[in-house]
Amino acid sequence: MNSDFPEHFFQRQDESPDQNFYSQPRFVTHIDDTTIRHLTAFYHDQIAPESRVLDLMSSWISHLPDEVDYSQVSGLGMNIAELEANPRLNDFCVQDLNITPTLPFADQSFDAILIAVSIQYLVKPVEVMTEINRCLTPGGQCIVAMSHRLFPTKAIHAFQVLTPSDRCQVVATYMEKSGLIGVEALDHSPTTGDPLWIVRGYCD
Repeated sequence: MNSDFPEHFFQRQDESPDQNFYSQPRFVTHIDDTTIRHLTAFYHDQIAPESRVLDLMSSWISHLPDEVDYSQVSGLGMNIAELEANPRLNDFCVQDLNITPTLPFADQSFDAILIAVSIQYLVKPVEVMTEINRCLTPGGQCIVAMSHRLFPTKAIHAFQVLTPSDRCQVVATYMEKSGLIGVEALDHSPTTGDPLWIVRGYCD
């Protein structure tokens, strides 16, 4: 599926195994506190209580609102220590999506699947989005949140050279190729703080 994109699009400065890069936990945030609050507010407004939620490419914080009860919050990430430290997760698994893009969940397992400030690291994004579509309930949503920070050696080339609007269009294309519908790009940036761009699509 990567053949649909320009040559070198998914190349990275560091092509060594990702599990080496993520072997040590990083208890840091990749957007500032103001932008985290904006993302949390978006989740509060857009994800219904009692939803089944998957935090994909998860870490030690999911940015979900503390006051909302969800029936299930699952996580999939690269570092077990980070996942164990995440208080919102009911369950989690460690998986490298760049090696195995197939998600270990049944069809229609989730009402919302989230990718927060991590989409730039996927080298098989359409395959992952196709799996997201499979795992969503009809009408369920995939929410991809992006900002301007990244690990430069592990981010794909496209995300290091494209403008924010072009990055949003790329993610929208991932979603459309996977079969998600109603795809929209939103600028949810605070007045001050890190920018926040959201691309969302729905399962048909």
